[in-house]
Amino acid sequence: MKPAQPQSATAAVLKAADVPLQEASIDIWNTKYRLKKKNGQLLDKTIDDTYQRIAKALADVEEGTEKREKWYDKFLFALRSGAIPAGRIVSNAGSLAHKPATSTINCTVSGVIQDSMNDILGKVHEAGLTLKAGCGIGYEFSTLRPKGAFVAGAGAYTSGPLSFMDIYDKMCFTVSSAGGRRGAQMATFDVGHPDVMGFIRVKREDGRLRQFNLSLLITKDFMEAVDKDLDWKLAFPVTAAEIQAEDLDQDNPSVIVWRDWPVTNGYVVAPNGKVACKVYKTMRARRVWDTIMTSTYDFAEPGFILIDKINEMNNNWFCEDVRATNPCGEQPLPPYGSCLLGSINLTKFVLDLFTEQSRFDWEGFRETVRIFTRMLDNVVEINGLPLDRQQEEIFQKRRHGMGYLGLGSTLAMLRMRYGDPESVRFTERVTREMAMEGWRIGLALAREKGPAPILEKKYTVTEEMLRLRPKMEQDGIAVGDEVEGKILHARYSHYMQQIATVDPQLVDDLAEIGSRFTHHTSIAPTGTISLSLANNASNGIEPSFAHQYSRNLIREGRKTKEKLDVYSFELLAFREYVNATASPFAERDQDRLPDYFITAQDISPSQHVDMQSAAQKWIDSSISKTINVPSDYPYEDFKDIYRYAYEKNLKGCTTFRFNPEAFQGVLVTERDLENTMYSFTLEDGSVVKFKGNEEVEYDGELHTAANLYDALKEGYYGKF
Repeated sequence: MKPAQPQSATAAVLKAADVPLQEASIDIWNTKYRLKKKNGQLLDKTIDDTYQRIAKALADVEEGTEKREKWYDKFLFALRSGAIPAGRIVSNAGSLAHKPATSTINCTVSGVIQDSMNDILGKVHEAGLTLKAGCGIGYEFSTLRPKGAFVAGAGAYTSGPLSFMDIYDKMCFTVSSAGGRRGAQMATFDVGHPDVMGFIRVKREDGRLRQFNLSLLITKDFMEAVDKDLDWKLAFPVTAAEIQAEDLDQDNPSVIVWRDWPVTNGYVVAPNGKVACKVYKTMRARRVWDTIMTSTYDFAEPGFILIDKINEMNNNWFCEDVRATNPCGEQPLPPYGSCLLGSINLTKFVLDLFTEQSRFDWEGFRETVRIFTRMLDNVVEINGLPLDRQQEEIFQKRRHGMGYLGLGSTLAMLRMRYGDPESVRFTERVTREMAMEGWRIGLALAREKGPAPILEKKYTVTEEMLRLRPKMEQDGIAVGDEVEGKILHARYSHYMQQIATVDPQLVDDLAEIGSRFTHHTSIAPTGTISLSLANNASNGIEPSFAHQYSRNLIREGRKTKEKLDVYSFELLAFREYVNATASPFAERDQDRLPDYFITAQDISPSQHVDMQSAAQKWIDSSISKTINVPSDYPYEDFKDIYRYAYEKNLKGCTTFRFNPEAFQGVLVTERDLENTMYSFTLEDGSVVKFKGNEEVEYDGELHTAANLYDALKEGYYGKF
């Protein structure tokens, strides 16, 4: 292979941004984001037309013609420079005349589902409207009493939370089928709920709850019980009437445990905010842990949400109790919370890629962050959320989640190996720079337009607040005092105090003035926008899944998913600037890729965690990241991943191990498909077998064997 040559002083600078779009990227933009009339007439003639549409919609929020023209030019510059709003913004901003009932918001969380039939069904209705608007939604279901508990009003025993989740699942499938876009839902569940074992195992049933991602709310107490091999109590809140009727001893820890709980109305609550919970069952903590690990190893679910860490680090710790996230987990949100997203394509800032002079354009990146921060804040004004409570939440807090994509591709072009110490340092720096520039703009916007309204409010200090923030008492603040939100946000948020280690004056000013928004950063998975507008740069914080692989896409009118061949951005760039015949499957030495061309499965789990930890330090919300491990990865080693994630102070952890017997997944390597056999039983009882990547004609269409098998097994064949 010919090495990349150093550039002379007079040579033009090589720019990753100049690599032409691949066919798959144009195809996805056309089907997902290009604005068209109902009759199919194209309104966005080019991708730049899409950028102009977005820039105009967001600049029109500004006051006065002069400002609108100024910020239109700046927003368009940022979009062309690598700022990519999330899919709902790209698809729906500036399209009101053609799609009046859609939203620009990707992430929402349901209101608390109260333990009553009326509220359960009421929240189904609200969720249906939210999904119809194009938003994803998360719920916590551990607020519902366990299976077999007595319901006094009905004079019967409840079927439990999982049965009600089935209703939400069917609703989501119906709404998404009618609307043409797959609905996205997250279900969270407390690890201390009596039905937790059923929740962990529920997806072992073919086709059940397939419109949900599932995650467990893992507490510090549970992790300590696992570490010390202690008992773990499965419990649910009780009312004063139940305590009296059942003669429960509140002082007996084998009968009643006191826990943080999202619902307090009607339950017995201590002055410090803890809720009395009746113990239904006691198990060894490690037995619960092993069940979680086994399910995650085989089925990639449930995910792992460290809920205590999320609430501890929440900027709005003084007015929120977070118990649920958006469907991909990067946005922990309060009841009716919502968040708009955007990602900066890091590959756009790589200069002289693959050479000894390769470098990152830090000032260009910072300038794009500054403009993009204002652009995302403007999205709040055109949010299109369907519920009044959602509107109230987003206008009160104005949170957004700016992240990045293309980290893995960028590291390769800078000739770094993802996961090595040098790449960890780069990851921390690029995340810190994004955070600091964003908060500086948050202050500037607060001075220009006013801070987020909740930061202007005064909050009465409670015993629970002092328990959560002992420093307040040390500073002379007492129960009953009134403190402004901007002080609680800037002075007593653990995250903002970390910002103060870099720029203490900034945080002093934020405590005095307030910020335009309460949250600024979040790293999303960015799958479709990476594949389309970023030319298949690596997703979010991830390395490239592979450099040449297949992606399974839902196509309107097809009975199964369609397999699409795609190439990593760094492979395209290498072919453009270094070697046009380079390939990950090359037989000739000169066509083989350099050793920094690694993929998700080449990286150890601890390296994945280290990269996430480096970024999480400067991310005020959370990060969606998947640790990919090979199919033959040892189970005992697999279990250690989650403990290491806990030790590194992550807010969540998700793994993926290819397991064709359980599911196929969205991204699949050609090697996995080649090595997996799928069996089909015909009407006459005979069995035929195909490799996963072989094409099969069935019902008048061609499908890959893997996609056909998955569609038939999961029950979605012909239902897209």
